[in-house]
Amino acid sequence: MSQKSDYYEVLGVSRTASSDEIRKAYKQAALKYHPDRNPGDPSAEAKFKEATEAFSVLSDDDKRQRYDQFGHAGLEGMGGFDFQNVDIFSQFQDLFADFFGGFGGAPRSRRNGPQRGADLRVQQRLTLTEAYQGCKKEIAVRAPSPCETCQGTGAAAGSGREVCSTCRGSGQVSNARGFVMFTTTCPTCRGEGSVLRQPCEVCRGAGQVEKSRKVLVTFPAGIDAGQRLRVPGQGVAGVRNGPAGDLYVDVDLDADERFERDGLDLITRASISFADASLGTKLKLPMLDDSSIEVAIPAGTQPGDVLTLKGKGMPRVDGRGRGALHVVVQVAVPKRISRRAEGLLRELEQELQQTQVEKRASGS
Repeated sequence: MSQKSDYYEVLGVSRTASSDEIRKAYKQAALKYHPDRNPGDPSAEAKFKEATEAFSVLSDDDKRQRYDQFGHAGLEGMGGFDFQNVDIFSQFQDLFADFFGGFGGAPRSRRNGPQRGADLRVQQRLTLTEAYQGCKKEIAVRAPSPCETCQGTGAAAGSGREVCSTCRGSGQVSNARGFVMFTTTCPTCRGEGSVLRQPCEVCRGAGQVEKSRKVLVTFPAGIDAGQRLRVPGQGVAGVRNGPAGDLYVDVDLDADERFERDGLDLITRASISFADASLGTKLKLPMLDDSSIEVAIPAGTQPGDVLTLKGKGMPRVDGRGRGALHVVVQVAVPKRISRRAEGLLRELEQELQQTQVEKRASGS
C-alpha cells in the first residue's frame, strides 16, 4: 500500500478501544475476509492482510502508543513486516488457533485434561487345534499403569499440581516478531498448563509405573494366522482419568503334524494298502477336535487322488459354515515281503496282464 489506512478505522474501533475490543474486532475481520472463505477474491485477501497488520500494531502496547503519538511514521524502525515476501497465512496459523481453534473448526488441544492411553500390540501363537475349536488364553502384557502411591496424580502426598506461572495454565506462550505473533508450547510445563512442585518419589511425577498383568483373550473358532483381535480398554492406562487404550493381539499358528491349512480348507494325507486302493475301503480319520469321520475310498483309487469332503474344514469366524477337508490318498508299498507274498504278487501280475490282453481283444 502506498498510503496506509488508519488502523482503528481498518478494525472499526475507536481510539479508546480496549484490548479485548480490538481482539474481538480483528477476529470478526479475519473470519470475514480470510481467503479460505473468499477463494479467488483478491480484495478480501488485501483486507485480511490490512486487518492483520492493524491488529499486530494495536495489540502491542508499545507500538500502539507510538502509533497514537506519531502515526505510521512512529513505527518505522520497529521491525516492520513485508507482506509481499512472506506467507502471512501460514505465519499467523497459531494466532488464529489461539483465537477460535483455527479455521478448520477443531479447537486447540490442551494437555492438562484427561488423555487416552496408548494402544498395545502383542503376538500370540496358537496350535491349529486351538484355532479349529476356539480357545481362551491369558496373555501377559507389561505396560505403564497408574501409580498406586500417588493414585496417578504424579504428586507427592499432601501436594498437587500448580498452575504454570509462565503460561498461566494455557500450556502455550506467544512471542511477537515484528507484526507476527508466534505461539509455541510452554517450555516450563511442556504444554501441561500446570507443574508439580513435589513429584511422587515412586513414579517421579509421571503418574504411571511399569507393571505386568494378564489379560484373558477369547480367540474365536476359525481364526487364522495374520488376523488381529482388538481387546478394548486393555492397553495403556489413560492419564488424569482418561480412557485406557486398546490391546491388539496378532495371531500366528504353529504347524500341525496331521493337517495343513489353506484358508478355510484343511488338507491331510491318508495311507492305504494296494489291496484297499484296488478293492475300495472305508477309513476312520481323526479330526482336530478328537472326533473322527468316515471316509469312503472307492475301488481303483490311484496314488495322489484327492477326496474332498465339503463342510469338514475350518469353521468361519462368523460361524457361517465351514471349509472343505481334502484327503490326499497315498498307497503304501511294503519294503519287504515274504516268499509266499512274492509268489502271490507274481500270480496277480500275470492275472492282470491277461485281463488287459482280453480287454484289448474284445475292444472293451
